[in-house]
Amino acid sequence: MTTFVDRVELHVAAGNGGHGCASVHREKFKPLGGPDGGNGGRGGDVRLVVDQSVTTLLDYHHGPHRRAVNGRPGEGGHRAGKDGADLVLPVPDGTVVLDRQGRVLADLVGHGTTYVAAQGGRGGLGNAALASPRRKAPGFALLGEPGGSGDIVLELKTVADVALVGFPSAGKSSLISVLSAARPKIADYPFTTLVPNLGVVTAGATVYTIADVPGLIPGASQGRGLGLEFLRHVERCSVLVHVLDTAALESERDPLSDLDAIEAELAAYGGLENRPRLVALNKIDVPDGKDLADIIRPDLAARGYQVFEVSAVARTGLKELSFALAEHVAVARAARPAQESTRIVIRPRAVDDAGFTVTAEDGFYRVLGEKPERWVRQTDFSNDEAVGYLADRLSRLGVEEELTRAGARPGDEVVIGGSDDAVVFDWEPTVAAGAAMLGRRGEDHRLNAPRPAAQRRRDRDAERDEAQREYEAFEPF
Repeated sequence: MTTFVDRVELHVAAGNGGHGCASVHREKFKPLGGPDGGNGGRGGDVRLVVDQSVTTLLDYHHGPHRRAVNGRPGEGGHRAGKDGADLVLPVPDGTVVLDRQGRVLADLVGHGTTYVAAQGGRGGLGNAALASPRRKAPGFALLGEPGGSGDIVLELKTVADVALVGFPSAGKSSLISVLSAARPKIADYPFTTLVPNLGVVTAGATVYTIADVPGLIPGASQGRGLGLEFLRHVERCSVLVHVLDTAALESERDPLSDLDAIEAELAAYGGLENRPRLVALNKIDVPDGKDLADIIRPDLAARGYQVFEVSAVARTGLKELSFALAEHVAVARAARPAQESTRIVIRPRAVDDAGFTVTAEDGFYRVLGEKPERWVRQTDFSNDEAVGYLADRLSRLGVEEELTRAGARPGDEVVIGGSDDAVVFDWEPTVAAGAAMLGRRGEDHRLNAPRPAAQRRRDRDAERDEAQREYEAFEPF
């Protein structure tokens, strides 16, 4: 059974916004209550949040489809719909978010770091919010926007200061078990370690993390064995330690050739050229291992490596190795740039940016832009008044003028939006601006401003006099 997963493909969908409500206030003795439809609630976001207690992506391997809650629709009486709850997905520290093409969207390092993977849809406005002096009793409301959705890839890159690299059975798991409190699986056969192990080491005043990267063999960078699956865990480490087996049983192998093979794989993977390297000659508790360590140590020193002879079984040489690693970690931490305070970057829109584009394509004209596409999604095309309101908005934005400038003629096909969710219609330009021509749409003469008190008294007296005349003119049978 899989217990460690460091790469998953996740299908996320944010919540849809709730629809606005079209309602008219009705109450006894209040015939002119006016529109009271509430707004729809916002759909929930899908958010990735770094959680230190999470160490694997296993949950998303078994459940790759995640969806946030939809917003509730608005109701009459100016009652707004409830917002959909955000879906919070905890991920391990060091998770990288990529799209399907492999482009990095976010690098989540540090507890509490958050990335919105899918944005919730806006709630639609109710007819109470759409009322205006020109449109006093709108008989429509806006629809809620659909939430964002898509596929993302999550990759876990272990956040550690030191990485132990080497051939299988070189003793990496044994070293990490005696240097830290980690308890990895240890056995006398290759590829015992199938997942990266992480431990915490204290050397004097320096506390650092150390990772055991399994499965590195020749050809790992091209996918041979398990190495390619775990090479990404080396990327964030500040120091690399080559663990060389000085008591290898295979006659065709020796520590120097092992070192060259691992270095070739690290070079093929790329991005690790500037990391300091140390060499740990392991298993010197074996007599032949000690002899071989003494033979190859001058060659390694000549190559510029800092060499340590250690034994995880006899626990020799471990203190010197741990303090040397602490020094390198301290230097690497000091060289890192100081964390800058949060900055807000404001990128104002250009003064000549209309917010949309009109392009002539094969037999039709396409309108693209955030506002026109959003307005189309919010329109209930079964309601003529809502369609007229959309025409007003597009006209005020200048879409009609741009279509005329692009050469569009009455009756030409116009497409708003991309190919997936586009709306197609035959263009019929308005004679005047939509708001001016259709400004009285939705008006109700009963909702005009109240008459002055004197006028109301005169009207009431006139109605009483008219009723008296009708009574006096009545002739019984």
